[in-house]
Amino acid sequence: MKYFGIFKIILIFVSENLLIMGTNYYRIPTHEEMESRKETLIKFVTNLELSPENIESGFKLISPRKDWEWFSPWEMFLEDTNIHLGKRSSGWKFCWNFHKNKYYSNKESLLEFIRSGRVVDEYGEEQDVEAFIRMALEWGEPNGLVVNEEYRKDKRSKGMGSFFDDPRYDDLIIDGLRVSSSTDFC
Repeated sequence: MKYFGIFKIILIFVSENLLIMGTNYYRIPTHEEMESRKETLIKFVTNLELSPENIESGFKLISPRKDWEWFSPWEMFLEDTNIHLGKRSSGWKFCWNFHKNKYYSNKESLLEFIRSGRVVDEYGEEQDVEAFIRMALEWGEPNGLVVNEEYRKDKRSKGMGSFFDDPRYDDLIIDGLRVSSSTDFC
């Protein structure tokens, strides 16, 4: 009898904690785009003047894009190479990160952006782009959780309210997608 009691405790612990776990996904450039960036970086590095001023400044140079804006060739190489798309969590609808509309502002432009590159998970595993899109659009449908008034009310009724119990933290619904009101993910 004790064995089944322990098994039940373990089962409850695992099932409750699995709801916390999730996986983040990122859009990275195509291999061709990264090769082009690499060629540009090599040209900059090859032509760097090894002066005391450049060394002291960390090789920050005047931007070729804007006068008087400083940039680093390495930072230019890395710029926008790892864009967080969103997070999949058990029990929840997929949560998209719209980056305050920096890269996309609706479902159509989001899907176009994803298809223009590659997708990797937080472990660096490349995902088939179309399979990722299908998974994300179907994840948690139709009854996955969404942070909204109903969700917050339910948590309060169970004594689980927090400083997130505020409409400012509610998810947005854009073209039927659950979109985080924040750009900070863990």
